[in-house]
Formats: sequence, structure tokens, C-alpha cells
Amino acid sequence: MDIHRCRFVPYPASTINALAFSHTSTAKASAISPPNLRLAIGRANGNIEIWNPQRGHWAQECILNGGKDRSIEGLVWTHDLERQKDDEGKEEVAGMLRLFSIGYSTVITEWDLALRKPIRHSGGNYGEIWCIAAQPRWKAPAKNEALSTKPNDNQKSEQHLAVGCADGTVVLHSTADGDLKFLRTLARPSGKKSRVLSIVFLGRGKMVAGYADSMIRIFNISNGRQLSSMSLGAGQPGDPTEILVWSVRCLSDGTIVSGDSTGEVRFWDGQNYTLLQRIKSHKEDILDIAVSADGLTVFSGGMDRRTTMYRRTGDNHKGKRDRWAEISHQRYHSHDIKTMATFESNDMSVVVSGGVDATPIIIPLREFGKEYTRSLPMIPNCPQVQSAPKKRLLVSWWDREISIWRIGSIWSATQETQEAQAAPDQRQVRSLVAKIVLQGEENIVSVSISADANFVAVSTLSSVKIFHLRPSKSSAKDSIKLRKAEIPTDLAAHGSKLLQFSPDSKWLLTVRSDDSIYLHRIAKTSDMHAKSRILERGVELLRLPRTPNNSPKVQQGSLGMYESSIIRAAWSSDSRILVLCDLQGHLDSWVLEGYEDLSQSDDNVVNCQQLMTESATNGNDEESNRELDEVAHPVIVLGQHWIRNPRGASLPRLPSFPLVMSFRPAKPASLAALTNGHVTMHPTRHNPNPHSHDLPIGEDRLFVMTSLHKVYEYQIFAGKLSDWSRRNPPAMLPEAFRAIRDRAMNCVWDISNGRERVWIYGNTFLWMFDLARDLLAIKPKASEVQSRLNGDTLQITRSSRKRKRKHTQEQNPNLMQGTTGAGSKIPEKELGTGLGGSIYKTTGLERDGGQSISLHTMPTQARDDDDDAMDDDGPGATTGELSALVRLRRENGESPYPQADHQHGGVNGDSRRLNEGDTVADQATDRGLAHWHTFKYRPILGIVSLSDEAGPEDDSGGYGYGSQRGLEVALVERPSWDLDLPPRYHGDQEWDK
Repeated sequence: MDIHRCRFVPYPASTINALAFSHTSTAKASAISPPNLRLAIGRANGNIEIWNPQRGHWAQECILNGGKDRSIEGLVWTHDLERQKDDEGKEEVAGMLRLFSIGYSTVITEWDLALRKPIRHSGGNYGEIWCIAAQPRWKAPAKNEALSTKPNDNQKSEQHLAVGCADGTVVLHSTADGDLKFLRTLARPSGKKSRVLSIVFLGRGKMVAGYADSMIRIFNISNGRQLSSMSLGAGQPGDPTEILVWSVRCLSDGTIVSGDSTGEVRFWDGQNYTLLQRIKSHKEDILDIAVSADGLTVFSGGMDRRTTMYRRTGDNHKGKRDRWAEISHQRYHSHDIKTMATFESNDMSVVVSGGVDATPIIIPLREFGKEYTRSLPMIPNCPQVQSAPKKRLLVSWWDREISIWRIGSIWSATQETQEAQAAPDQRQVRSLVAKIVLQGEENIVSVSISADANFVAVSTLSSVKIFHLRPSKSSAKDSIKLRKAEIPTDLAAHGSKLLQFSPDSKWLLTVRSDDSIYLHRIAKTSDMHAKSRILERGVELLRLPRTPNNSPKVQQGSLGMYESSIIRAAWSSDSRILVLCDLQGHLDSWVLEGYEDLSQSDDNVVNCQQLMTESATNGNDEESNRELDEVAHPVIVLGQHWIRNPRGASLPRLPSFPLVMSFRPAKPASLAALTNGHVTMHPTRHNPNPHSHDLPIGEDRLFVMTSLHKVYEYQIFAGKLSDWSRRNPPAMLPEAFRAIRDRAMNCVWDISNGRERVWIYGNTFLWMFDLARDLLAIKPKASEVQSRLNGDTLQITRSSRKRKRKHTQEQNPNLMQGTTGAGSKIPEKELGTGLGGSIYKTTGLERDGGQSISLHTMPTQARDDDDDAMDDDGPGATTGELSALVRLRRENGESPYPQADHQHGGVNGDSRRLNEGDTVADQATDRGLAHWHTFKYRPILGIVSLSDEAGPEDDSGGYGYGSQRGLEVALVERPSWDLDLPPRYHGDQEWDK
């Protein structure tokens, strides 16, 4: 594989200004993380990233795109109260989890996660909002506690939002009844108007606000009166007189914690409002504070890049006051730390921090010092680069800008260099051929370039634009002329969260914000000078009806239709199979039947929306008639018709949402065989627009990698797993691959010279799997070998599929070895504690029959296996049973692939030449390797193919899959040291000496 190592593609990093978990932490030892737990990350470019912790398998689900000058400065979640499903009150419905944001304006914005756009705003006649906080959710008192006053239904459902403004005003908004309304303005402080920099609720009845005038004020929520104030005094000589209270937090016992511009953390009595203790722990301003659920641990971060941890000390004797001590400080960030958030449960306990360096850092809270920290990628999980291999074009985008580059061939560039060694500056491996800057304020949501490089489609939240690419007549050799293409009004007027051209450049897929799916046909003519055009009417595809997978407990809240939203799409190589998948792992597939007939008129295209409107006019139910209209009135486009995959309903649901979805590419010989002539359908009086019902016979194997790094391969037409996937279940993946914490982003295929390789890449890794052979060689046990020699038949007993399992570090290594959501456990030899890692437990006086128990193993709560989803480790079998089952499948001849050779060397095939002269040796043997990996490239923005699939050599000089030179790709890196960041504080710190 030839690699262009590209670092010239710009992708500006965006500062992290806000972090918020969807659920509050709990100090109960029995509580586990809810399955719908999410982390929202707000950035300075207006985007909000939604992350799924997945008990340590952190994966980015989607991005809520913002716009120009719409920086996200604060994020909070609220949880509506459960409501009764019917009048009898026998069944409750989970309350909605709602996300709100602020950003240097007077407006609070609520976001719809399913639609990925704002749904309501609330503003007023007050200053710019600087901070926001959500009132704690009402909880029923414990059995041994009594209510002073019985709350009514409105008080139970109310969860106010409090915002602090630049003019010193504190404003309350109500979120009752699923709305967002102004409630009241609390009393302004007397004197000059000082900014409210931080705000937090003290229980449900009080609120604490930190100001820019060295004051902390406490307000009563019910009447808006100021209860008390606490002064921080004046600054040190030479410093500003007024101290800025950047952050305030409240502990579970009512203690108030503040962080200010002097670098001090101060602890205040929450009842008497007096200062308890102050600790000078930072060289510069403390910008945010995070506290644990039990109130025993506090973290602080600031401009000096320090992350400091404090612990409560004391023996809790009556009459003695507990003290706080600085336990540790570390430098996890390379720039200012602006925000922090915590979440704690039985199986998770983490602190997340972010700042100017744009990288989220996960710090263990309960296991601090026993587990490593880890960082999340600053680059979106969905690659921001695409390519048009026929013209060797590379497209990258960010915010509202698109850049188009032309990448020269490695071989041609080498030849030119050898011929002109005296003038090396004349070598031009890359060139920027076009740039598009969108008008308006909305950020780009999705971009796609057609394989023939004729069109570039761009979508925002409200519109879709398509540009036609043509060679420029200017003197510049590689310049391209851009012209805005004329597109149907219905296509342009609706935004799209997912755009994708088909491989043959004849179809454009658009998935709108409401998950409606449309296909638009691009009509081409035989005249080379004629312009391609998009037909006026689109084809709407209908998904299979499914019941949303609600949370198992109503108390955990609901994300609504968000979990059913579409996130990935895949086309087959012949562009006749389309598969889409949602966050729940449901696969929907469609097939294009018939053959293209350009002689048919474009007016014969029937619009599904028009048919649905006619049915509604006749008084029929809309939902029931959508299916009937599709069958009774087939949408025929130039002799072809999209139908649901006949076996699509039998495709198993994925155990988690997909990160990579890609069809195996058909080899050039197979593509040529599929283009043979077919019988022409002649129109008749009763059938003026005939079309064939023949289904495609090309490659239908779909490769899928989930967010838990489980690999599956489907046979779409058969509605089942392929033979390779049955013989290589996820449990057979290499240990080194399962240990990777960064999630996969996408893949590229290499089928040159008869290969069947898939190259999967993530932010920090590049991994190759050879699908022409099995992954792991399984050696049978000695007892099984003896049984076979005796002629016995191996019997495999499977346990019941519906069962509960308790996972520990030894039983399931896929749970990140019993960690609490951050990095791996620190080895005992590095801890230096001198204590052992296990104890020996016995019953009675006899030592026999005892067992060794690990002190570092944390069993999690039992969970029910989902009957609808595939088991992560196989079809309901234990590790031993699974190995035996896989051996039987391989020995029974389901596929004649050889088993793997597990040496870690290079990649078999030709040696690859890199742009910078690097060479990676390849496997010299004929058998080759089943897998290979490297961590050399990081961070990876994306990898795209520059090899043309159509043939051995195209008109631009590129070499295809049939070439002896193999696959050629562009690997785009975005190193952190190349980011344009503002100046940072250095100071006199130990890591600066």
C-alpha cells in the first residue's frame, strides 16, 4: 500500500468551553450507569458533541452543528418528571432528557437531539448570559425523613434554570410542561453592576452566585431575596483589586467551594456563610471546579494547566472540624483548563476536563492514582475528508469552508524528481485547486464528492447546495472551475444530516434531520459536452416500523427518538444496494431492481410524497397507506425501482451502534461481468413504463465494526452473517486490537492482486485484517484430540440465551479490565505501595478449598442479555464452547480459508513507499498475515483512497485495484503541535524548568 502522508490539510482546533453529563452522580454503591448516559461537549465554533461513555468505551455518536459567532459557553441537562401513560395511572412514561446551552448572548437555547438542531429559544431584557445552572431534580424523601410541607405536582415537575448575566442579574426560567419560559428576575446587587461569573444551586431552594467584585451571594429561589453574601477581600499588592470568582460548587453536606482569580480554592460553611479554609494551589486563575458525589474529593483546573486534587481529612470526631488537603497536582493539558464535569456510579467514576487545547481528558476519580488517565480525540469521529479517485482529488471541510486538493502520483513524482534532481523545487506533489466558502452563518453538516469528480454536495441544517466541478481554462494546470448546479427546490429547501453519492455517481442519498430518506437521480447523457442534471422528483425510502428501545427504568429518563436516528450509510460497489443503520443498531436495506433505460421520460418519475398526499385527501390513514402506496404505485426512475431488501427484516440487530460500515468492493472482473446486455422491456398500452424485476447479483457482503469494536460481516441478500463472520466471531479478534481504547473511524479496502484486505483506522491506529483467512488459530484441547482419535463426536452444550451474567476482570477482558471509565489500571510494580494484589480466602481452619480473590477486581451489576441483539462474544456460548464451535465451523468446510500466522512483522505484498521516504517491510512468505497494525500515524483526520476501482489505469494517471502497484491512499494527519493556539501561561512550574 502506497501512502501519501499529508499534513498540509488544515483543520482548526476548537476550544472546549463547556462539559455536562446527562445524569447526576450518585453515591450509592448499588447504582450502575444508566444505558442512556451521555456527555455533551460544547466548543467555541458552536458545535456540541454527544459522547456515549459505554462503561469506558467512549464513542462519539453525533455532532449538533452550530454557526458563526455562536460559541457554546455553558451546557446543562434537565430531566422531566415521569408522567402517567393513561388516566388510570398504571404505567409511567420516562421523562425526557433535555439539553440547554448559552453562548455570549441573552438567549437560552434548547436542542433537539433527534433533529440535531435548536427547537426553542428564550431571551429577555438583560445582559449577556455568562453562566447557567440547572435546579436539582425533585426526589422523594427517604422513609425515615419527613416532609416539612407537602409539595404539589407543579413543584415536583419544576426544574428551573438559573442564568447569570453581565449586568449582575440572575434570571430564572421554568422548564415545566416541556417548555422554556421566563419565570422571574432575582434581586440585583446594590451599587455597580458586576458580572455574574458562576452559579450553582444549593439544594432546591437556594442559589449561590460568584461575581466579579470579590463577592459570593446567596439567593432564595422562592422570593428572590438575597440571604447573605461572602467577601473574598482584596487582591494582593500589584494585582487587580477585585477578585473574580470563576467557579462555585456545593458539596453534599452543604459546603460551598469557590475558585478565583488568585489561584485559591476556598471552602465556606453553607449554613453560617463563613470561611472555613483556603488553599493556594494554582499559579494563575482557577477557571473551574469539580466535586465528587460523596463530598470528599474536589478537583480544580486553571490557566496554569494544573489539575489539582483535594481530599477531606479528619477523624470525624464531634467538636473537631475536618480539614482539606492538596493531594496531588498534574499537568494533563497543554493549555488553559476551562471546564470540568464529574459522573459517579458503581461502575463509573470519572472527571472530564477540557480547555483551549481542544482535547477532552478523562481522569479517574474514585481510583485516582490507581488508573491511568486517557484523552479523547479532538477530531470528529466521522472523517472530515473524502476523495474522488478518478481525478485524484482530496476534499476536506470544517466550519463553513471546503478545500479541494489534487494529489500527485507517488510514482510520477518520483520519476520527475529523478529527471530533475537539479531543480527539486519544481516537484509539485499536491496543489489546492478550489476553495468554497459558504455564505450564511450555519456550519457545514455533511459533504460528499461524486466518484467521477463532477459534483460536490454540501448540506447545512437548513439547505443543500451542489457545485459542478469543471476543468478551468486558465493557465493554471490543476485549477478547477466551480459553478453552482441547479437542483430541485425540494432538495435545496431541506437540510440534510447525511449526504452520500453512490459509487457510480448516479444517485445522491440525503437523510434529513427527521430521518426521512430520499434518493435523487443524476441523469447523464452520452454527449460528453452535455451537462449532467438532477431529476426534479426524488424517491423516498421507508424504513421498517420498529418500537423505540426505551430505557429499562423510567427513572433513568428517555432520549426520545434520538436513539432511532440514522448515523451511517453504505453503498455496494455496483450502487444497487443501500444500507443505513441507526444508534440502536437496526439495519435497513434497499435494493435497486431492473436495468437503466435512458429512453424513458423523466416525467414518469412518481413522487412518494404526492402519493401520500393523495391518500390523505381520500381520508385514509397516512402511516398505513405509505406501505400500500409503495407497492401499488412503484416509483420507477429510468426503468429502475428501489424496493426493500426481501430478507432485510431478518438481519440481526447490532449490539451497539456502528462506527464503520462498508461493502466489500467488487473486483474489476466482477464489475465487467455485471455490465453485460439485458433484455429490453418494451412499453405497452397498459404498461407504458415497464421495468425489470431482476435483482442485482453483485457483491452483497457488508463489513461492520461497532462502537464496542465488534466485527461482523453480513450477507445482505441472505439476511444473515457471512461464513467468514461465523468462523471469526468478535471473541476471536486479536487481544492487541481489543485493548485499543480509541474508536475506529472508517476503513479502506485493498483488493489488488487478489487480496481481500480491509484497513481500519482510528485517531491513533491503523489496522489491517485479511478477510481471505481466519484471524486466530485455535488449538484443540488434549481431551478433544483423544476423543477424535477414538472416533468420538464432539458435543457442544449451549446455555440458555436469556440469562444474567456478572462480569469481572478475569471473566470478561472486554470491560476494560474492571476500570472505572478512564484509562487502564496502573501495574502494581509502578504503584510502589508494597502491598499484594490478592488475598487468599478460606472457610474454617483448613487451607484446602480456599480461593484467591483479586483486590483490584470490581464486579459489576448483573445485566440481562438482549434477545433482539447479537451476543457480543458469540451465539450465547462461553469461551470454551465458542472455541469448539468455531473449530467445528472451520473444519466442516464452511470456507476453505487458511488460518492465520500470528507473527507481527509487516504487511504481505509489495513494500510500500511513503512520501517522506519511509518504508515498511512486508511479509515475504506466501501465506501472509491475518492482521497487522501500527501506531506510527497520529492523530489521523482521515484516510481516503486515490486508486480508481474502474480499471488498471485511468485517464489521470492513477492506478487501480487491478494494478501491480496496489492500493494508494492519502493519510491526513493533524498533529497537535501544528494547531494555531493563543499564548499560554508558563510561569515557574516544575514542568517548565
